[in-house]
Amino acid sequence: MKPGKRMGVVVAIAVAILAVHHVADQREQQQSQPAAPASLAVQREPPAKPATWKLGEVTLTACELTSPNSGLSTSAWCAMFPVPENRADPHSRIIKLKLAVLRSRAQVANRDMLVFIAGGPGQAATDSAASVAAVLQPLLAHRNVLLLDQRGTGGSNALSCKDAGQPLAGDDDSSFDAAQMRREAAACLKQLGNHADPRYYTTTIAVQDLEEVRKALGSPSFDLVGVSYGTRVAQQYVMRHPDAVRSVVLDSVVPNSLVLGEDFASNLHDALKAQFARCTAEPACKKKFGDPGQTLYQLRDALRANPHQVSFRDPQTWQAVTQVLNENALASVVRMFAYTPQTAALLPLSIDAAARGDVGPLLGQAKILSGELSELAGSGMQYSVICSEDADLLTPRPQDANTILGTRMIDALQAVCSVWPKGTRPADFHQPLKSARPVLLLAGQYDPVTPPRYAAEVAKGLTDARVLVLKGQAHGVMAAGCTPQLIRHFVEKLDPKTLDASCLDRLQPTPIFIDFNGSTP
Repeated sequence: MKPGKRMGVVVAIAVAILAVHHVADQREQQQSQPAAPASLAVQREPPAKPATWKLGEVTLTACELTSPNSGLSTSAWCAMFPVPENRADPHSRIIKLKLAVLRSRAQVANRDMLVFIAGGPGQAATDSAASVAAVLQPLLAHRNVLLLDQRGTGGSNALSCKDAGQPLAGDDDSSFDAAQMRREAAACLKQLGNHADPRYYTTTIAVQDLEEVRKALGSPSFDLVGVSYGTRVAQQYVMRHPDAVRSVVLDSVVPNSLVLGEDFASNLHDALKAQFARCTAEPACKKKFGDPGQTLYQLRDALRANPHQVSFRDPQTWQAVTQVLNENALASVVRMFAYTPQTAALLPLSIDAAARGDVGPLLGQAKILSGELSELAGSGMQYSVICSEDADLLTPRPQDANTILGTRMIDALQAVCSVWPKGTRPADFHQPLKSARPVLLLAGQYDPVTPPRYAAEVAKGLTDARVLVLKGQAHGVMAAGCTPQLIRHFVEKLDPKTLDASCLDRLQPTPIFIDFNGSTP
């Protein structure tokens, strides 16, 4: 939910994928298939691979899905699927959705199909093919996996405004300029006018797209795997098409009742407080850094009074970078750090260094993280979702004014959505999900945007569900520890309440870095 770099709202949901990538890439390397013995290769040539694969009414062709900002690619079968942009207008323009299927290793796959639903709003499912293939590797033995770029993302008529203007006021100075944000939103709309009507890029219409794709693929039952914002899509799909769903995995859960953006400041504050408490409870950490939370707010207050230019080395190119550091930039950086256990463990050290004048550790790591999220920059689809589904329900939260994030998220959303075209929202859109389908809900102990209480809230309406809270983890946890094996067991057995999750007891928080050599022994 982040328009460019200006609204940390979007990054809060989308960063789930970052937490998956590093572990998933390792799994992919470890689980690669061994080569065939040379003796077999000389006896006969391998059969030629077919050029196409017919699945239901859809003809797919072999393709390679690349991962942004990475050399990884994943073999898949791809197609473009035409749908009307406005389903209520028979003369509506036709847009094409990019879909890909990771094909099962089985000669005859199971009838049900796994569906990965990406976060954001704005993440393209096909961009996550490598990490998804690694995490769901145990299930690929017998099931195909569908990746569908939600309309407005990736290869599905993306609502991209990456060249729509410079960073909004508030990134380069300490003021909030609602008028400037409205002008930039209008510039983005002008760009999109040639190929899209932003009113028709909502969650509700995306759910209709997914159901149409399911029918075209031969009407398999779906095993939904949603992460972060993708859990909202999954719940809406179950509400509208319950008979099409066999099972559901919700990772970093967004309740239907949640107004996106409203709790972000308080959730981040709570997560940081819990993480910093780990430091003050450890003698070596407390001796080195004192109270990291107090240091952070002292740094925030100093930047509020004196925003200024700073220089640091880009950790990837080692070139000198100069930028304005102010309280808004600090808040955005700290928020990014809170999304994974590894970067959260660096926060006390990085904040302490910044307070002493060395911003390199803090801003250098932030530059790497923001680069991995670059495909989300300027996504108008984020605006279409939030402005249609949540913005009118946002209420002022003066109690957040002194948190590290403050009220800027709600202020920014309301400014942008005052000019952004809005789609329709079903009357029951924000009603809690009620379902008898088997559901496995995953949450990270220190999640700064979708805390464990969200999963518990959703579970109240489910009769066959289980919430697993992963110790020491943050946002996006399906790759952590033995979780991929638990997902496999759940999908195969459909037994959330009796699932043996004792293997998760081995998970521990990443030790806090005392210096750049790591934690204390």
